[in-house]
Amino acid sequence: MDTSARACELLARWVIERVPAEAAGWFRDQLAAVRAASDPKPLYLALGWAPRRLGKADLRLAAAELAEAAALRPGFDPVDWSVDQAARIALVLASHDGDPQRFKDRLETLFRTADIGETIAFYRGLPLYPAQELLLARAREGARSGMRPVFEAVAHRNPYPMERFDENAWNHLVLKALFIGTTLDPIQGLDARANPRLARMLCDYAHERWAAGRPVSPELWRCVGPHADEAALADLARVLETGSGEERKAAALALSSCPRPEAKALLATVPELAGPIERGEIRWAAFAQG
Repeated sequence: MDTSARACELLARWVIERVPAEAAGWFRDQLAAVRAASDPKPLYLALGWAPRRLGKADLRLAAAELAEAAALRPGFDPVDWSVDQAARIALVLASHDGDPQRFKDRLETLFRTADIGETIAFYRGLPLYPAQELLLARAREGARSGMRPVFEAVAHRNPYPMERFDENAWNHLVLKALFIGTTLDPIQGLDARANPRLARMLCDYAHERWAAGRPVSPELWRCVGPHADEAALADLARVLETGSGEERKAAALALSSCPRPEAKALLATVPELAGPIERGEIRWAAFAQG
């Protein structure tokens, strides 16, 4: 059984365990109808009815269930999914008849007619779908969305961008996250895929914000530190000198990830921050929570 089929079974079990018996029976019937159908009509009907028949409560997955997710597919992290989202993705997966191109075409049709709730669910399902290589254009379109919940469905807790986006698309995803005011920490692969071009783009963005008298997210410096050049180090020194408490912590944390001797020397000028960083008391996740 391939990953998408196993994912369908896992999602269906989670849903069935969380809804009343009558709703669970309805959902089982819909899955069977979708699998047996020769046309997409049962799928469309089931997707539309899912929130009303099953509800929109959070899945509230236990630690063991999250471990099942991680074992099913590296990077699969449904920690904040809802019942209706899991059900909709299971229904989409149940419609797969073994033809990758047909699945991709059907998914495109679903996206074109989806409301906001369906759109978010469909994008969250990206790492579970068959024909991963055929879905890149769709994923990149989601990453360009100006609607924060849609963007986050692609960017947050989703391994697809980390695995499939080229450097240009990846860099613009990170920059877009800052532009629309969402956090960077839930982006999988954020540190592993940091690169010199992204560091330069982020510094340029910081300068634009400063010139307009607008604040700069402390998280911005996370992808700058490992690849900081002379100009970026000057920017980090500026933040250390003039930034708020949180901004100074972020600049120091960025410097701690830079291999250049100049960065180490600059960090040594703020021992009140260098010490807590060395002890693991200042971490990037805290900035996302703030």
